[in-house]
Amino acid sequence: MDRDIKQLIEQMTLEEKAGLCSGLDFWHLKGIERLGIPSIMVTDGPHGLRKQREGTDHVGLFDSVPATCFPSAAGVASSWDRDLIRRMGEALGEECQAEDVAVLLGPGANIKRSPLCGRNFEYFSEDPYLSSEMAASHIQGVQSQGVGTSLKHFAANNQEHRRMTSDSVVDERTLREIYLASFEGAVKQAQPWTVMCSYNKVNGTFVSENEYLLTDILKDEWGLEGFVVSDWGAVNERTDGLAAGLELEMPASGGAGDRQIVDAVRNGKLPEEKLDRAVERLLSIIFKAVDNKKPNASYDPEAHHRLAREVARESMVLLKNEEGILPLRREGKIAVIGELAVKARYQGGGSSHIKPTKLEEIREEIVKSAGSRAQVTYEQGYKLDSDATDIQLATEAVRAAAQADVAVLFAGLPDRYESEGYDRTHLRLPENQIELIRALAAEQPNLVVVLSNGSPVEMPWISSAKAVLEAYLGGQALGGAIADLLFGDANPCGKLAETFPKRIEDNPSYLFYFGEGDRAEYREGIFVGYRYYDAKKVEPLFPFGYGLSYTTFMYSDLALDRAQFRDDEKVTVSVKVVNTGNRSGKEIVQLYVRDKETTVIRPVKELKGYAKVELHPGERKTVSFTLNKRSFAFYDTEMKDWRVETGEFEILIGKSSSDIVLTGNVQVQSTAVRNKKYTRNSTIGDLMQDPATRPILTDLLAKRSPFGSVDAGEASDLMEAMMKDMPLRGLAAFSGGAMSEEALEGILAALNQAG
Repeated sequence: MDRDIKQLIEQMTLEEKAGLCSGLDFWHLKGIERLGIPSIMVTDGPHGLRKQREGTDHVGLFDSVPATCFPSAAGVASSWDRDLIRRMGEALGEECQAEDVAVLLGPGANIKRSPLCGRNFEYFSEDPYLSSEMAASHIQGVQSQGVGTSLKHFAANNQEHRRMTSDSVVDERTLREIYLASFEGAVKQAQPWTVMCSYNKVNGTFVSENEYLLTDILKDEWGLEGFVVSDWGAVNERTDGLAAGLELEMPASGGAGDRQIVDAVRNGKLPEEKLDRAVERLLSIIFKAVDNKKPNASYDPEAHHRLAREVARESMVLLKNEEGILPLRREGKIAVIGELAVKARYQGGGSSHIKPTKLEEIREEIVKSAGSRAQVTYEQGYKLDSDATDIQLATEAVRAAAQADVAVLFAGLPDRYESEGYDRTHLRLPENQIELIRALAAEQPNLVVVLSNGSPVEMPWISSAKAVLEAYLGGQALGGAIADLLFGDANPCGKLAETFPKRIEDNPSYLFYFGEGDRAEYREGIFVGYRYYDAKKVEPLFPFGYGLSYTTFMYSDLALDRAQFRDDEKVTVSVKVVNTGNRSGKEIVQLYVRDKETTVIRPVKELKGYAKVELHPGERKTVSFTLNKRSFAFYDTEMKDWRVETGEFEILIGKSSSDIVLTGNVQVQSTAVRNKKYTRNSTIGDLMQDPATRPILTDLLAKRSPFGSVDAGEASDLMEAMMKDMPLRGLAAFSGGAMSEEALEGILAALNQAG
């Protein structure tokens, strides 16, 4: 429906305009009845609809309506499946329509700087490219149903410790390449209706008041068309926030924020035109929600449950499968052990906690899948509400395991170990579970461990298990999904979207994580996750992109459609993949790029493409990737832009970040115009690295070398070995008066003209 929003704004009083910039209550935006502006509802996500029932607690944490609980983002990202996540988003949008919800708060695209972050289960990855692709697919799915999303928590919000006051101190290049890039692709590809600003400061300024982030980058540079909403309670100074680009304060402020805005406009501190622009953005989304509302909408809970099971299957990662113990045979005695088998941990704690439409019990699903020829027994083994070993429970579990042909232990992190609001202090499983694993293995060599956790755990016990299945937090259908994978009704195809370190001390942020007081310094810079492990040659427990299958795949015939190109062009990379095993499966082909001739500090390689392909036994398919400038660029802080250096790049095709099977090379020509000005303190080494100025320096050194008369080749070698850090003025200083200051200025002019 066409509306003249600007004319509508002209009819509003100042108080009405200010009022629209804060919530009506915890979950609703204000409306203006006399002007036909309705109140719309937003509510928590991201992996399910958490709509609070009317009249329940004022902070909105309890008693939600039933909704499909899909796997959390940590698992979903391990599917590496854009189409599947889009379908999940469509289902979420359908449920929002049925419940009259206009905006679903999510997805979360914060980078996993450390596995200690208590909210990592709600975030996708340590890699910004994978994270932004997953987020974009999620957003596209939800919004295809006429329901908005709120991409969160923007930005550099990577810990729960002191999250409302902490200051993320991060250099510009790291911010751009890692933490903002995780959001950038999602905004540009999917245009979320809203973006939620985080609680923290970035480089000294609260994000809710950070004009550089909210306006300069998010809106002006990336082109966000919707509005920015605060995380609940994230507003520090309301008028400063509005001026910076924060349109909506949530939840309701009791009129306090409205009065501050009105006063600021009246005393000239805040231009009314800026308020009008904020209201225009708000109204455009409010009316978009109204126009896309589907009357009498409904959804099929059983169909959504089946989809949740599919998503869970695709998201789980087989980490170990010694002697092919999996899939299990449907015969003999199977001992199922662990309280998590009957009290499943299927989602994270905090604001994303969903009340599921139904919940599968893992033990029951295993019994159903095992069939009549198998005998399934169960023992509790440990207590979830304690870390101490219960001798009787452990003894009974070991006895049952010893009498079985195979034991399947369900282990993982209790709710109390990870949640929104606080961070983990270590990566260990509860001690009673670790002791039980070792005790079981001593009596039963055929031990399978299935993990339920929202982020990595250390595994000093892994040699005791023949197989390990990472189930993450698998949503309401995790029981059936686990059974499908254990018995081979489905083939594991997930791969890790994060590195599992052997110990927390190996993590790049370990020495600096949490920070001191409110100051959290990102001293590891761009070396997050696999970028660090690669550079330091630290072997992780499981690398980024890792995951096993019940079949095998072989890659061949890597090809590029051109050997060289300019950075304003594109290159297509193709590779053939064949299923060399005896069962159907899906493989995630990963493409990494390495700059072979870089003059700046760069990671060994970076993920720039991936594809998930399904293959029957013996089937072969060609997978293609298209790479553009950003696939080869780094963020140049002097240029304030992305830049590619002219030179050779290596294309790496891998099964994980540490299992590269094919390589190729491509020459990229930079089109960047740097306008770099050389000075008397520019070093000879820097000038020799610039192709434009190298000939001038080579000729100059051949004629006026401070080391005597040598030919150009020798001068070049000598300069590179002994003079690369010498400033240009050093030539005059060591010339014995042969080079005057005037001559030096002339040389500088020639260098700058060439460069």
